[in-house]
Amino acid sequence: MKITVVGTGYVGLVSGACFADVGIEVVCVDIDEKKIDKLKNGIMPIYEPGLEEIVVRNYESGRLKFSTNLGEAIQGSDVAFIAVGTPQGEDGSADLKYVLAVADEIGRTMSDYIVVATKSTVPVTTGSKVQKAIQDALDQRGSDLPFAVASNPEFLKEGAAVEDFLKPDRIVIGVEDERAEEIMKRLYKPFQLSGDRIIYMDIPSAEMTKYTANAMLATKISFMNDIANLCELVGADANMVRAGIGSDPRIGNKFIYPGVGYGGSCFPKDVKAIVKTAKQYGYDLRVLQAVEEVNEAQKHVLVKKVKQHFGDDLSGKTFAMWGLSFKPNTDDLREAPALVIIDELRAAGAKVKAFDPIAMEEAREVYIGDKVTYCKDAYEACVDADALLLVTEWSQFRIPSWSALGKLLNHKVVFDGRNIYDRKYLKELGFTHYGIGV
Repeated sequence: MKITVVGTGYVGLVSGACFADVGIEVVCVDIDEKKIDKLKNGIMPIYEPGLEEIVVRNYESGRLKFSTNLGEAIQGSDVAFIAVGTPQGEDGSADLKYVLAVADEIGRTMSDYIVVATKSTVPVTTGSKVQKAIQDALDQRGSDLPFAVASNPEFLKEGAAVEDFLKPDRIVIGVEDERAEEIMKRLYKPFQLSGDRIIYMDIPSAEMTKYTANAMLATKISFMNDIANLCELVGADANMVRAGIGSDPRIGNKFIYPGVGYGGSCFPKDVKAIVKTAKQYGYDLRVLQAVEEVNEAQKHVLVKKVKQHFGDDLSGKTFAMWGLSFKPNTDDLREAPALVIIDELRAAGAKVKAFDPIAMEEAREVYIGDKVTYCKDAYEACVDADALLLVTEWSQFRIPSWSALGKLLNHKVVFDGRNIYDRKYLKELGFTHYGIGV
């Protein structure tokens, strides 16, 4: 089989490389020539554990190719995946201009039957818009070439995307064409050797499934953060509450860890998009509107605790920040709580010294620039700092040398934004510990 993947971002590159790794001929296409040149030289545009190895291995074997020419790439392809960005518009809706531009180009350049599958996260009814864009382009050519449209949303966790793709817990395929269904079944067979995980449905249902999954997970996070804030007021411990409810199989123990809010490329954008879609149909998704409001407020909780300890005026204070990315094992800073925390500390007059194992280059170039002092390691960030703020729970931050930190920090104060430290143990060492929901 041969497939084309349009877009070499987080979804497209992981998908293309993993398909190539099971023997499929893959061409990844992107209009960014510099990105394509870097990929040909083994330079990744994103950080994702295991991705560089799988890309280089399959590129060197010839199974994975990179191109800027979509018209050439799709010749002979069984499937063309659309995995381009769907940026958030000013009104919160998903902007489909890149998706539809790809569909138009496919319609203008295809020469045989092809399945066009959207892997980008797109709102309901996008499938029909893609269908129309391709058909319009074919009509302009005076061509009656057959094609099919499918929806194949991704369910990849940043930081574990390669593993998630190679060993999926489910594969959702929205398809309304028997020939297309057979092609997609063949394509995913290598990932089904230990059992059938494919769920077939109509295209609108597949599009809705992706948004609903992210919205549900975002809801669990905001719900637990809301409960954690109440726990502080009534004297309860949110960690104990989490353990108590997480043991209920109807609830489960995932995505119920109190913290400083969710970020990243999916949850913030997708919650806004599904809320906007509902409004377009005259319906208010009141629960998800509250989910978004709680999450935005949660990003301010840690600085509120800092001000309660040091006062509202933080002039002359310096704070060490551990972690910049929105979660561990990624360099993604989109909607990261760290960005809000840095801006708020600086607005109060404070200086910030930061360390992140992966995301500092991204922070320098795109998000934060010179707003903070970047340090070579976690301990350098703490030299002469007035307190430590743990924002991203990278594994290397989990068991630091508290004796060393006690000597480096001006005050033995820790603001634990992810509840990873033992409050009682730190108190025994003379530290003041502030957590979330305790």
